Amino acid sequence: MRSDTIKAFPERAPARAMLRATGLTPEDLEKPLIAVVSTYSNVTPCNMHLRDLAAAVQEGVRKAGGTPIEGNTIVVSDGISMGTPGMRASLASRDWIADTIELFVRGHSFDGVVVLTGCDKTIPAAAMALARMNIPGLALYGGSIMPGRFQDRDVTIQDVFEGVGACAAGKMTPEQLKELEGKACPGAGACGGQFTANTMATALAFLGIASMDGTDLPALHPGKPAAAEDAGRAVVALVKEQRLPRQIMTREAFENAIAAVMLTGGSTNAVLHLLAIAREAGVRLNLSDFDAISRTTPVLADLKPGGKYAAPDMTLAGGLRLVAQRLKSQGRLHDGLTVSGHSMHAEADGAQERAGQQVLRTWDRAIKPEGGIAILKGTLAPDGAVAKLVGHDRRQHIGPARVFDNEPDAFAAVREGRIQAGDVIVIRHVGPAGAPGMPEMLAVTAALVGAGLGDSVALITDGRFSGATYGFMVGHVAPEAARGGPIGLIEDGDVITLDIDTRRLDVAAPLDQRLKRYQPKPPVESYGVFWKYTQLVGSASEGAMTHPGAI
Repeated sequence: MRSDTIKAFPERAPARAMLRATGLTPEDLEKPLIAVVSTYSNVTPCNMHLRDLAAAVQEGVRKAGGTPIEGNTIVVSDGISMGTPGMRASLASRDWIADTIELFVRGHSFDGVVVLTGCDKTIPAAAMALARMNIPGLALYGGSIMPGRFQDRDVTIQDVFEGVGACAAGKMTPEQLKELEGKACPGAGACGGQFTANTMATALAFLGIASMDGTDLPALHPGKPAAAEDAGRAVVALVKEQRLPRQIMTREAFENAIAAVMLTGGSTNAVLHLLAIAREAGVRLNLSDFDAISRTTPVLADLKPGGKYAAPDMTLAGGLRLVAQRLKSQGRLHDGLTVSGHSMHAEADGAQERAGQQVLRTWDRAIKPEGGIAILKGTLAPDGAVAKLVGHDRRQHIGPARVFDNEPDAFAAVREGRIQAGDVIVIRHVGPAGAPGMPEMLAVTAALVGAGLGDSVALITDGRFSGATYGFMVGHVAPEAARGGPIGLIEDGDVITLDIDTRRLDVAAPLDQRLKRYQPKPPVESYGVFWKYTQLVGSASEGAMTHPGAI
């Protein structure tokens, strides 16, 4: 066992003494040592229940003949930090979470690991760490929150963000917004649409590194503790079989994950995160792979943010196995290993569709003929940009640029009525290095919807979007402004063209002339964690990683 490095008797008697001080017995030390890494915190409903689930995982490990040892890492709540300087910490936290998992596990030579995840950066971080370490392990998703009820309709955190814009536009009273605020999040669990958390949970299940049963169940489902216990049993089996993450997370598995994201209308953040996970796993993946799969994969799931239903509705309809069945029926699902012990095709064959469900359509009744994401290139994005196709039907937008060098200024312009129909909002210097941390623009995009401008403006940014964003939005513009990208040269009034059919993002402006007099902005931070991140982070077109990965 790997753990013999720290526990073999008599050489490691001092280490054994330390471990026995924690309550472990000599018998415990003869078993595989399993790290149970939790991202528990009571700062967010996404993660506040993970302490109890971690206890259930540990019980499963014990019953399967292993010895669990618990550790913890951080979480940064997007929903809380959104629109504030703290949002810069969100994407940066992904890599630091992966780093802390690696340090905890490698520092103590554990035999296997289970990572419990909640808020959305914890999910790709878990997969990145598992791929990087390549020791037996799996991820367990804490599960979705249930929808709230407001004015006789289901609501999510998305409705609260949009309510801010509606309130500013006089379409909702402050009293109504206060009432909505108190009802949108009724308990534990991650944001309830096919936002980034549920999108990435879907992706990890189709990568095979998380079980479909454990992923499907909402946070407060009575079966969730049993699913956590099953995860504990599963990791011990993985250790005994020496089934490794890179054996599971193959090129074909990534294609499965991308197809599932496209079919469910998932978050654009999946592009960023899957690129990073693939590099950790030593799998070559690029932006063109996402576009190719999107072009041939329709949107079948009628899920928020662009659809009617919340994530728990998908579970009731048939869950991820039904998604797998839809893909397999069209020859679009590769078979392969999973941490559950079942093959991916076996998971698809086990789908049970609820009669009359309206959440997940059939291939011939697609909501959209292609996936919810398109990759654009052009004079504004030589290295690529990610367009969101969910929640609107527009294929082209041509309009004058309204340029902002930060999100708060853009948000103020929306609230003050300075944005007009037809405009193209440009928010720059908010990329991985520029912000730093590539914050999400949900405050702005939600305010646009709330102000009634969601169908008449476009927005481009070298930052990124929340999974709750919908409309004609293009993010991840690369190169970013801070790294000399053309987006840094745009001026108010420049005519910008966004064209989905041609996959182009262009500006009519003398960029070469402007480049000669362009003066890049100095780094925002000169010390601390954000300075370090600025020095290390790569391009969004390659996953915004802080190290080269295994490629």
